[in-house]
Amino acid sequence: MPYSYRSRRAPSGGTRQAYHAVPNKRNRGRGPRRGDYIDPARFIQAAKPREAAVYTPTHQFADFAIDPIIKRNIEFRGLVTPTPIQDQTIPEGLLGKDIVGIANTGTGKTIAFAIPVIERLLAEPSSRALIMAPTRELAQQIMEEMRSLTKGAKIWSALLIGGNAMGPQLRDLRSNPRLVVGTPGRIKDHIERRTINLLHFNMVVLDEVDRMLDMGFIHDMRTILERMGKPRQSFFFSATMNREVSDLIATFAATPLTISVKTGESSDNVEQDVVRYISKEQKLEKLHDVLIDQSVNKVLVFDETQRSVERLHKELESRGFTAAAIHGGKTQGQRRRALEMFKKNDVRILVATDVAARGIDVSDITHVINYSVPTSYEDYVHRIGRAGRAGRLGFALTFVEGQ
Repeated sequence: MPYSYRSRRAPSGGTRQAYHAVPNKRNRGRGPRRGDYIDPARFIQAAKPREAAVYTPTHQFADFAIDPIIKRNIEFRGLVTPTPIQDQTIPEGLLGKDIVGIANTGTGKTIAFAIPVIERLLAEPSSRALIMAPTRELAQQIMEEMRSLTKGAKIWSALLIGGNAMGPQLRDLRSNPRLVVGTPGRIKDHIERRTINLLHFNMVVLDEVDRMLDMGFIHDMRTILERMGKPRQSFFFSATMNREVSDLIATFAATPLTISVKTGESSDNVEQDVVRYISKEQKLEKLHDVLIDQSVNKVLVFDETQRSVERLHKELESRGFTAAAIHGGKTQGQRRRALEMFKKNDVRILVATDVAARGIDVSDITHVINYSVPTSYEDYVHRIGRAGRAGRLGFALTFVEGQ
């Protein structure tokens, strides 16, 4: 990493620029808001890769008492040994227990709740399941996973996310789907339109509860859960467990079983440093220098607004880089295509706003670049945690103005 941080004191008698967003408010990709100052020194940290403890699974997928359709689809995908969260969650979920799962992103949480949910849908024709995720992209990924595991089963489903036309969603809802996946905002829209009745849904999954709370969905989530039938089986998955998450779970699940397989922070495998610049022109040139380094293979670049993301994307393409962009101003189809190109290495740089990037789950990102300073340190940790996954060493660079 060729860049190093040099400390700089705030001007005497002046005020420090703050980069901390007030939590649980919808920022919608806007720029920094005033709050607690983040010392740039916090963006410099050596990676602390931990040697993963050897986990001996209790089960194999073939051991689970599940429908042959699910087993066939698991075998087709070549899945044999479950991950720790899957190994511990699936048996308890199959028993009908409420579960709180604490695990790092990228540990196989979707399959951990998908198998118990699908098994009950197949075993009980009257059962229905609702799955909530913080972003469109994550909701789509979950739906793809669910459809993969239900291939050959006649389970009607609906994907309820913003950015997509209402027409197809209304058509799918008229088919009385037994599986609904969506984002809280769009699900609430359908509740208000009276196009969905959750009273007969007896299973609910909240994935990335902490991120949904960070994005300001607390009231939507409560409204949705209050509209659901009882009794019901609930799955809550989160990377962190703060008081707000605990309070939400306690309100809607009396005695859930907590399963925690979290091993440190997702940023522990990330080498962190800063890039100093003194002008917009120098900032762009330094970004160029970073991106042409041969070690920089697959890069997620964060900028603060939809307009700045679009501008930076076009600038990088004009310089010969293969890049794509995602932000809230793009249609869902455009966002999906950009993410697919990034996953398939058709482009090696993805420029994004915080909100648009929250559903990205790509295991081979080598570098995260904070072209704009994140609005909170929590957002910073969440950003850079997308590098260094699957035991790899990742790198994070944050651009900071000043000498």
